[in-house]
Amino acid sequence: MNAAENARLEQFMDGLQRRNPGEKEFHQAVFEVAATIIPYIEGHPKYEEARILERLTEPDRIIIFRVGWEDDEGNIRANRGYRVQHNNAIGPYKGGIRFHHNVTLSVLKFLAFEQTLKNSLTGLPMGGAKGGADFNPKGKSDREIMRFCQAFMTELYRHIGPNTDVPAGDIGVGGREISYMFGQQKRIVNKFTGVLTGKGLSFGGSQVRTEATGYGCVYMMEDMLKHVGESLTDKVAVISGSGNVAQYAAEKLISLGAKVVTLSDSGGYIYDKAGITMDKLDYIKDLKGKRRGRISEYAKEFDVEYFADKRPWEVPCDLALPCATQNEIDEKDAEKLIKNGLRALSEGANMPSTAAAMELLQKAGVLFAPSKAANAGGVAISGLEMAQNSMRIAWDRDELNRRLREIMTNIHAQCVEYGATDEGVDYVKGANIAGFLKVADAIIAYGVM
Repeated sequence: MNAAENARLEQFMDGLQRRNPGEKEFHQAVFEVAATIIPYIEGHPKYEEARILERLTEPDRIIIFRVGWEDDEGNIRANRGYRVQHNNAIGPYKGGIRFHHNVTLSVLKFLAFEQTLKNSLTGLPMGGAKGGADFNPKGKSDREIMRFCQAFMTELYRHIGPNTDVPAGDIGVGGREISYMFGQQKRIVNKFTGVLTGKGLSFGGSQVRTEATGYGCVYMMEDMLKHVGESLTDKVAVISGSGNVAQYAAEKLISLGAKVVTLSDSGGYIYDKAGITMDKLDYIKDLKGKRRGRISEYAKEFDVEYFADKRPWEVPCDLALPCATQNEIDEKDAEKLIKNGLRALSEGANMPSTAAAMELLQKAGVLFAPSKAANAGGVAISGLEMAQNSMRIAWDRDELNRRLREIMTNIHAQCVEYGATDEGVDYVKGANIAGFLKVADAIIAYGVM
């Protein structure tokens, strides 16, 4: 960036931080995008004249509400619910619902902003949104979770619809929670519509939805390596997390010839030097899905190393796939990864690398796929679930996987088109500009509103 562009970025961020005080996650997400978009805008003045960046970083609306419910002991509980409807310039709002104790307005605004650009990259007609509550489902009974989901939807239903806003799952919200919320919405409005995605296959859900984010993250990794004449075969991969995204990223990597050696949860990580096999992965799926156990149990079952209260970024590897949560890779972690020979990183979680870590990794020549591109597979299949619901049809698994692979290939191509440099491809720049342009052109076409 030149001096004028730096000054413009500082001015823009000063205004954003003044309007959104204390929202550090939102500031971080916007800065990462603005740092690449502002130089682009300098050469395309129509976006500056229309103040697109200012308009794109101001959500269309934010809904905040109380969720009152009763626990199994008869105690009255209250949580805070949110829906950030960020931008619907290219289609109905689309984005997940997160139930976690660390859910704040800042977190949801950053996620909704990222979702807007991510959805644009898929090529499907979807705007961006995110929602959730500061409710922690861990330790709650099925009946408590049902009562909370029903109470949450009793307020949310009036703000969503198949042509307005179509939520999905996220952290703390899986098939069980989606089912409870969908049932409550159906009961209230007396209509069977595709108002939520991630539903069960028996009532409008889609094949490959559970696997899509993890598979898509690996497809992006595969395309980056292929672009420089390499492959996944025999590459050593470290993965954080052990939920759906991590599990199915591991599954796809193993099937394509890579060697996965780590998975983690909030307690620590396991290091399986011999490599996690499909049989071992089945154990993890049962452990984390049905039994809701801890990853440390894998270490005991298979006699491998377990590192409590640590993250796996100290393990030597060729590939890294952060699939847990935001800002899980900091500057020190990036230094360890670089020192240990990291070749490529594909972000399965949302914004899992800090700004400093991302900068270090890119400067070191690591192929770096940002989350808005790398983890778009989940929302891509959600968009296809919307299409299937609208047409009253159901595509089979092979057809959906083919469509997912094609979407991820197209996302990679967009990143190359807008991120090509003399040194290679800046995937962060490419994803930001490609995602921005489609939304920006729609906003300009609508006039001032």
